[in-house]
Amino acid sequence: MNHPDLPRTLRHRDTALRVSPWRGHSDIVVINPVPGVQPTADQVRTTVEQLLATGVVEVYTTALGPPEQAPFIAAGFTHREHLHLLRHELHDLPQPGPATRHHLRRGGRRDFPGVLGVDTLAFDGFWQFDRRALLEARNATPTSRFRVADAPHSRPAGVVGYAVTGRAGRTCYLQRLAVHPAHQRVGTGTALVCDALRWARARHADGMLVNTQQSNTAAFDLYLRLGFEQQASGLDVLHWDNQ
Repeated sequence: MNHPDLPRTLRHRDTALRVSPWRGHSDIVVINPVPGVQPTADQVRTTVEQLLATGVVEVYTTALGPPEQAPFIAAGFTHREHLHLLRHELHDLPQPGPATRHHLRRGGRRDFPGVLGVDTLAFDGFWQFDRRALLEARNATPTSRFRVADAPHSRPAGVVGYAVTGRAGRTCYLQRLAVHPAHQRVGTGTALVCDALRWARARHADGMLVNTQQSNTAAFDLYLRLGFEQQASGLDVLHWDNQ
């Protein structure tokens, strides 16, 4: 359920912090700074106080780089999870290889039930998408691409994977990649990533970024194999708890 008093964006003079419910919860939210504007620790504290007044008890950040984390840590946030950050320079693109068990196509809203079902199986509870999170991933960048992998002649039939790719400025982002466990390690993920890389280069991007959990070794190995390079700093999700 959505909280009726929860603002979409909280503004403080020259900065703004975006707030959205976490997976439909009314008392848990995700907060992130508007791109290009760094909040102060006092502004973060004020935002948290405003959220407390609406009944919020937990606040998470989106995945932040070290410079972005500083005001949140100063305001009392702690580290929840570290993520690998990887980049592909788009010079030598990998080939997906034979794809006999799936077909890639443009995704649409009619695919949301199947896509979210795959997402639930591919990620643990904290990282699973709901409909709102999927829409936010698709709208996070000015330009985006939503691709779905079908496997009509295998079990389970229908949607077995999907990817959301976005472009902002000269950089592309692999916002989300999920593959049904029964269709992992058979080329579905490879095909979706290769499709995203080709789309990025066709739009003259300088590179593509992706992040993944430290525990998701299968995804990490896939990205390395397809030419991504791990970045030194990585990202962190931060947490604030009123309990």
